[in-house]
Amino acid sequence: MIGRLSIDGQMLAVVTLSTILLLILPQVFEIDTILQLTLNFSFSILALSLAFVWGYAGIFSFGQAAFFGIGGYAYAATAINLGDSTPAIVAGVLVPTLFAALFGYFVFYARLTKIYVAVITLVMTLILYKFMGQTAKPDYMIGNARLGGYNGIPAVPPINVPGQPHLFAGPDEMFYIAGFSLLAVYVLLRWILGTRFGKVIIGMRENEKRMELLGFDTRLYKLLAFVVAAAVAGFGGVVFTNWNAFIDPHVFQLAFSAQPIIWVMIGGLGTLAGPILGTFILSTLSLELGVQKALDVNLLLGAIFTFFVLLVPQGIIPTVRNLLENREAAASNKTDGTTESRG
Repeated sequence: MIGRLSIDGQMLAVVTLSTILLLILPQVFEIDTILQLTLNFSFSILALSLAFVWGYAGIFSFGQAAFFGIGGYAYAATAINLGDSTPAIVAGVLVPTLFAALFGYFVFYARLTKIYVAVITLVMTLILYKFMGQTAKPDYMIGNARLGGYNGIPAVPPINVPGQPHLFAGPDEMFYIAGFSLLAVYVLLRWILGTRFGKVIIGMRENEKRMELLGFDTRLYKLLAFVVAAAVAGFGGVVFTNWNAFIDPHVFQLAFSAQPIIWVMIGGLGTLAGPILGTFILSTLSLELGVQKALDVNLLLGAIFTFFVLLVPQGIIPTVRNLLENREAAASNKTDGTTESRG
């Protein structure tokens, strides 16, 4: 059974199954489904960034969408100016990483409480939304890239073979890039959580004062976890911008900033697979409802979130896991009781 496999065994099973699915799905689905799955991959990377910093490090960041958007804008501006996606991808990860390092230094070394961290990251996101929306004038340019205000940056160059801009990724290739990128991020975060650093941030989440008494600088570990999550979110923004060939300030909106929180909560806080599942379910549902215009999408998402908070607070993956463990325990107890009665 998968539940009894070692961590390495689970990882191998996940990688093998995911690789098979990624290779098969483009041969089965139509192009519109492939595009939707590619979008879900980029959103899932964003969800993983929040799952890591909130579910494991215990830092409730409302600003993951901000790093997602910064990564997208950094990629777009660099790709337009240099005409090559390789340095643009690096910029899309590096810029939000440096921004998070600077921002996080003042936040965590000021020893702000958790609620203030959530509030200040939310304020940061809203400031970025307001500022980027006011960049429509021709003066607001990064090299040759016009920021465009609420109209955004269109015609963003796609990912290409390094040094060969004429060999770029189409929809099918972008599906593979996004899918395997999500898998790589998942494996990377699982590996990080298994290291000494990962164990420290988990211990810090459980009892920060105890970790300080053991000699760990919790401010530094919080900052590092925050930076790692920002880098992951920025990379998700790079994938999203390539899917869309476009980036605009809507990625900094409050409604979009709240969505990763819903994905993580519904999938299961304290897991990595749960947020991916939550993202796929809710993103696909939002698209279908948006196309059919049957219900207000935000109203439905709010209702679903409320339902899970009240009735399934642990989320899908932890709840299913607990049910299976209880079932196995009950079966084991029943077997032991039968054996003792026979004795």
